[in-house]
Amino acid sequence: MLDKVTESEAAAPAKPVAAPTTEPGTEPGTEPARGDARFPTIGRVALAGLQAILMIAVLAGSYFIAQRLIATKPEPSQRPAFQTVYTIDTVTAARADNRPSFIVYGQTVAARNVDLRALVAGQIVSVNDDLRAGSRIAEGAVLLEIDPFEYRGALAEARANLAEARGRIAENEALIAAEEARREPLTEQLDLARADLERMATLRERGTGTQQQLEARRLVVSQRQTALDQVDTAIGVQKARLTQLQASIERLEWRVEQAERNLASTELVVPFTGIVRSTTAEIGRNVSANDVVVALYEADTLDVRFTLSDAQYGRLAASETGIVGKNVDVRWSVGRRSYDYSAIIDRLGADIASARGGVEVFARIDALKDNVALRPGAFVEVTVPDRLFEGTIRVPDSALYGADRVYVEIDGKLQERVVEVAAFDGEEAIIASGLEAGDEVLITRITEVSEGLLVRREGEEPPAHSAGEPDETD
Repeated sequence: MLDKVTESEAAAPAKPVAAPTTEPGTEPGTEPARGDARFPTIGRVALAGLQAILMIAVLAGSYFIAQRLIATKPEPSQRPAFQTVYTIDTVTAARADNRPSFIVYGQTVAARNVDLRALVAGQIVSVNDDLRAGSRIAEGAVLLEIDPFEYRGALAEARANLAEARGRIAENEALIAAEEARREPLTEQLDLARADLERMATLRERGTGTQQQLEARRLVVSQRQTALDQVDTAIGVQKARLTQLQASIERLEWRVEQAERNLASTELVVPFTGIVRSTTAEIGRNVSANDVVVALYEADTLDVRFTLSDAQYGRLAASETGIVGKNVDVRWSVGRRSYDYSAIIDRLGADIASARGGVEVFARIDALKDNVALRPGAFVEVTVPDRLFEGTIRVPDSALYGADRVYVEIDGKLQERVVEVAAFDGEEAIIASGLEAGDEVLITRITEVSEGLLVRREGEEPPAHSAGEPDETD
């Protein structure tokens, strides 16, 4: 074997070699017999080169063998492709006049509310035993009574004032009648005095009468005229006073009516049969006029308030019957039971309900069930009939792909149709255009649906295909 020499030793510079000594028995100038120092290094380099050549040869051989194996690999047999045929359900399109309906949600509200106020001031002296929140009070029942003492006194005083004024009127009428009775003889006396004065004046002109007699006749006429004027003045004064008294009679009669009304208002009466919503009436409480003491709503009349979207409102407004007067169905679900009521749209809201995105509508419930206490605030479901769509086609909404596409089956293949959806009715769609009567519309949901997809209906044989293409049915 070759001696191993470290690389450091091989790279180190050669040290000076001492002159060999001549051993006994050797000739001068000759070295002892030993291996040359360069032989080990050359052997190692040759060995490394040989190893590299062997590695390259192995790699090259492996590569050429692998290429040969790949080149001589037999071709695998091709599996024939199968075409998928889907089993589907379809519906036959038929044109008809369709009226869908849509469902909205709303709340019941009282159709008639009233806050009963004390019409007169005073102390409450009695309260109806049924005056409690939630109680039903019949029309005409007395809810409470305010102390009537002062109002009875006011009525008595008003009636006395009226009677006194009527007495004065009667007195004035009697005085007028008496003065008018006096006027007639005074008028006659004045006429006689004037005639006597004319005769005396004629006699005076003839010289048979004296001037003194003439003056006496003139004095009598003047006195009779003054007496008649006094009577006329008295009659005028009495008539003016009579007019004043008659005017006061109207005022005093109104005072009597007011006092009677105030006395009647001491009893607060129910204007209609209602349900008490709240009350603050208690015996001994002093109330002022216009104080709210009872709030109630009409018991047998309720409205349903709900909101129509802009699209729904637009369709109903353009329908043949309009919105007001349309019949709707109301369902109230409570517990595990549902109660159905019929209602009629009575009116629209005064303003657009912008916060809720539509138009507010009120429907009056026709009749309430006596055994079910439907009250304001109940959350209800309202079914509203839509407008009539003439000559349209009704299909299940599962037939729609996207917003406006359906597929029809023709000779075992699907054909895509773009349709116009007029409205939805529950789980069905109303198609206005895009389909023809008799079309077989696909209703089975297929994830990879596309134009030309092979299909067959339940119970039919798969469609025939070109030779060499076997079928696979899902």
